[in-house]
Amino acid sequence: MTHKLVKTCLLALVTFGFSYSAWSEEMDELWGESVVKLRADDAERGQLFDQGNYAMFVHWGLYSDIGNKYKDKTHYGIGEWIMHGSMAGIPVPEYKELAAGFQPDKFDAKAIAKLAKDAGMKYIVFTGKHHDGFAMYDSKSNDFNVVKATPYKRDPMKELAEACKEEGLGFGVYYSHFQDWTFPGGGRGPSTDAEGKPASFDDYFAKKCRPQVEEITTEYGPIEIVWFDTPGGIPKKCVEELVAVVRKNQPNAMICGRAGHGLGDYRSLGDMEVPVENQAGLWETVDTTNDSWSFAWYDENWKTPKTILECLIATVARGGTYMLNIGPRGDGSVPERAAESLRAAGEWIRRYPQVVYDTAPSPWKHALPWGDLTVKNNTLFLSVFKWPASGKLHLPGLKTGIKSAKLLNGAKPETLTHHTENGWTSFTLPPKAPEKLVSVIQVNLQGKPEVDPCFALDPEATTEILSDFANATGATKKNKRWMEKFGEWRHCQQISLWEPGGSATWEVNVIQPGDYLVDLTYTGENRLVWRVAVEGGEAIQNQQNASHNYQSFPIGWLNFPKPGKYKVSVGCLEGNLETASLKSISFTAIPSKS
Repeated sequence: MTHKLVKTCLLALVTFGFSYSAWSEEMDELWGESVVKLRADDAERGQLFDQGNYAMFVHWGLYSDIGNKYKDKTHYGIGEWIMHGSMAGIPVPEYKELAAGFQPDKFDAKAIAKLAKDAGMKYIVFTGKHHDGFAMYDSKSNDFNVVKATPYKRDPMKELAEACKEEGLGFGVYYSHFQDWTFPGGGRGPSTDAEGKPASFDDYFAKKCRPQVEEITTEYGPIEIVWFDTPGGIPKKCVEELVAVVRKNQPNAMICGRAGHGLGDYRSLGDMEVPVENQAGLWETVDTTNDSWSFAWYDENWKTPKTILECLIATVARGGTYMLNIGPRGDGSVPERAAESLRAAGEWIRRYPQVVYDTAPSPWKHALPWGDLTVKNNTLFLSVFKWPASGKLHLPGLKTGIKSAKLLNGAKPETLTHHTENGWTSFTLPPKAPEKLVSVIQVNLQGKPEVDPCFALDPEATTEILSDFANATGATKKNKRWMEKFGEWRHCQQISLWEPGGSATWEVNVIQPGDYLVDLTYTGENRLVWRVAVEGGEAIQNQQNASHNYQSFPIGWLNFPKPGKYKVSVGCLEGNLETASLKSISFTAIPSKS
């Protein structure tokens, strides 16, 4: 058992974000209570979750066969919601009839398990039943499933569970326990049964939900995770009963915090949310290889291998686990572009497993301008996303002495020279990065890493500092969530509701004195006047346009006369202050004349 796991299991409680169902007050209701209590007995389970740090999610079902095109009309957004009124609004009888045409002959459980292993993932979570109520396994308690309601007549969940075992991967099951849009009494489902009699949630729970959870925890071998979703208005007693079923049948399985009522084992953050600062406890972020979770015929916006690695490393560096989704087509095949990106990222992970697996989060608690880092004992692993053209990479605030530094490059790592000045360590690098995706520098320390996490203005790269790290006075700092498309979540912390004299303030550390170009990223209406000031120093002020989406606008040059720490504040002075929402401030060093 790792020290990290023991530590996190002793935490009393943690609070986490929202699922993608929470895009209105109606959808917020589906999320329910969002506190997870971690108990001491959790130490006996979850090592794979805690140490593996990387997993595959699989969203696949009857909705995949529709692929976001219903009756010749394309619906843009997450495909597993195609039946819902926010998408195509397919009536229950029509939707259930579609099962007769579901024939996923290209589904290959062994190929998917091998893809996950090639990608460097440690377990797979498969959608046993999503909100549409269609079970992707041979359910004995309800016939609306892939074996009994379709001509396919095979149990893909059993095949995948066996394939995972053969590949040495863990296996988990997603189950939508509150929502069921096709079973009478299920959350957001029909209010009457086939005979027209009123149906209650108790009817759904007793006749379908609890029996199916019993099935998935007894008939598919060892299960690593039971991934409940959108608790909504489910009574606490029902969640307690489901948890008891899992504990009885799968005592080593982790239960996702989305079970509700604080009864899960770990936090699951909001969909597509990679946090920007370290998080306590056991937690995961769930993301997808393109924009939709399940297959959408038009969605070719795939994550590149580098983007996958950046998201994975950022999640691990903040202390969490990254679960990345694939959405097979209706015929069961995996889109090849998604598979290619996963394999390419996995090839990198095979060369640098120490960066990802069983590591500790960054002591800086946030990303750095050139990339991010993870820790193992007294060793830092610097993942360089942006290779410095100057040949100098700057690491601010490291207080522990360095034994050695090496640029990892296959069998022949290259020793790097470094020097320290004013609390900054600078490494001299070759002109060309050894890796196309992410290069890695291994720094062996003389002891436990101790750092000053203050944000530092990099003299080579643009330094963006998010509003998450600001102190707001006379303005309000709060989380903001919005959709680019239906279900495609974006997250940030904004500073808004500016009062006269209101400000957002950051402390910054400067090694290279001189002029810096300051940019602000914000939204708003019409033109806004912003002021940026250094405490005890100069101030700049400018009017710029605003946009409904976050964009970066230059404010001007700001001078830092000598090395050291400064407090920089931002205020919105004129314009429609009610709409002004500040996301970040950026600093870019201006080359000196000398």
